[in-house]
Amino acid sequence: MELSATIILIAINVAASIYAWRKPGILEKWTFNPFLVFHRRQYFRFITSGFIHSDYMHLFFNMFTFFFFGQSIEWVFLNLFGQMGIAVFVVFYLLAIVVSDVPSLIKHRNQSGYNSLGASGGVSAIVFSWILFFPTEFIYIMGVIPLPGFILGVLFVIYSYYQGKREGSLINHDAHLFGALFGVLFTIAIIPDVVASFISQVSSFSIF
Repeated sequence: MELSATIILIAINVAASIYAWRKPGILEKWTFNPFLVFHRRQYFRFITSGFIHSDYMHLFFNMFTFFFFGQSIEWVFLNLFGQMGIAVFVVFYLLAIVVSDVPSLIKHRNQSGYNSLGASGGVSAIVFSWILFFPTEFIYIMGVIPLPGFILGVLFVIYSYYQGKREGSLINHDAHLFGALFGVLFTIAIIPDVVASFISQVSSFSIF
């Protein structure tokens, strides 16, 4: 397997998550807590929370998704920007983790009991960047149900919006939604031509 930025980021996620599970104090310290970020200026939680997960299934699902879509977007950036594309990819991922948590910071800054963790904001940004480039490519839900990327994107946004209204889980569904939005905006900002390509592919799409 070729070593890539995607693989390195996955390895960091796995190592950080397992380490944090074994050290409850570290897990608590690295988790995103808007109250502590806002009132105690513990800004490091923006990054650390994006590399730890609630359990093995949470970790597996995020990293499994990131592996396939991350490799693809990393390849696109390499082709467009040369070796600098790797740096662009990593910066994109890290910014997505931070930016996707900002709405939660604003929304929950006075709730000391609110916590969240996971790479979902960064992963969502990567997935929606991929959808911009390949909107009519099929994505298999649970490995079985095929949906074109742009339709899955719409369903994902709706799902994340409604799940974000519910609380009681360490998984931040607002981060899914805003990570996806950031992924679209960032990609368009650095590659404006992707909009015309997206429209052209979707307009000519046929299920048959």
